Amino acid sequence: MSLLAEQKNLFIILSGPSGVGKDAVLKKLKELELPFHYVVTATTRHRRVTETHGIDYYFLSKDKFQHMREKGELIEWAEVYGNYYGVPKEEITQALTKGKDAIFKVDVQGVATLKKTLPQAIFIFLMPPSMDELGRRLKGRSSESQADLAFRLEKAAEEIKSLPLFDYVITSHQNRLDDIISQIQAIVVAEKCRVNPRVVKL
Repeated sequence: MSLLAEQKNLFIILSGPSGVGKDAVLKKLKELELPFHYVVTATTRHRRVTETHGIDYYFLSKDKFQHMREKGELIEWAEVYGNYYGVPKEEITQALTKGKDAIFKVDVQGVATLKKTLPQAIFIFLMPPSMDELGRRLKGRSSESQADLAFRLEKAAEEIKSLPLFDYVITSHQNRLDDIISQIQAIVVAEKCRVNPRVVKL
């Protein structure tokens, strides 16, 4: 019989400003086939041509999203740039049932809510190397107007002030995705070595 407490599955929440590389990190983790349950969040924004329903997001109408919200089927939701985003409870239940470590991304403004509903989760903030670099990345996407770009940078500066809510911070350097993945894996190893493991419950 082991003298150590049974290790529980971890819930890793990845957040950070728009354009910092959250999607790229999750895509790389999937490509490496690391043993995570990838929690799919719901959104009312339009699907991009490169995205797949049920894999990248659950793309919902505003009425459907509102229905889920009213029925208490979302553990967290927020309005971001005019669209709604939320985490379905069913996704968390699936991860708990599978007994697998789970990872998902949320916008910074949703973190305060998740700190209350999932206090034992691991919160990681992806930090841009500088605001100038973040501006270049956002501009390179060619998906925002000049006014939108300025607004996102202003919002990013405010979001960075939320850093005390997080457990870990990783600087997201351009073309150094492997470094970010290595740091996430190191965090997982460290958390697995905790004397008092985190226990996530809904």
